[in-house]
Amino acid sequence: MFGIIVGTHGEFALGIRQSLEMIYGKRENLKAVTLVPGEGPDDVVAKYEQAIKELGNPDRVLFLNDLLGGSPYNAACRIVANNENYGIVAGVNLPMLIAMSSAQDADDGSATIAELMEQAVNACKDGAMTASYESLNASSEDDEL
Repeated sequence: MFGIIVGTHGEFALGIRQSLEMIYGKRENLKAVTLVPGEGPDDVVAKYEQAIKELGNPDRVLFLNDLLGGSPYNAACRIVANNENYGIVAGVNLPMLIAMSSAQDADDGSATIAELMEQAVNACKDGAMTASYESLNASSEDDEL
């Protein structure tokens, strides 16, 4: 099974993990890493390395970060640059995290990190939509049934 590390500014990683576990149940192969005030990229790299160890050094690791180009993302880049089976997706949201937790459960080891990253991006996109007064109150033929 591949490991997931959610790395974010502030306590967002802890909160989104808690939200995931409310919906999906306890997750053993997921670690939350935070960047707090006063820390820098070296601190986050050390936290990521510790998280990888705590995950049991999985063969594949997917970093899910909050912001492209932010310190958690840049720290993940430093680690991913040295392992072809690690990957990063920026823009983590709850639909992405749920989908990737499901992918962990179904993982037989055959999915490449590139395939996992693509799944994550698709889940992120599929989980985003809009609703407005007009769209929520539009009548349709189904309303007639």
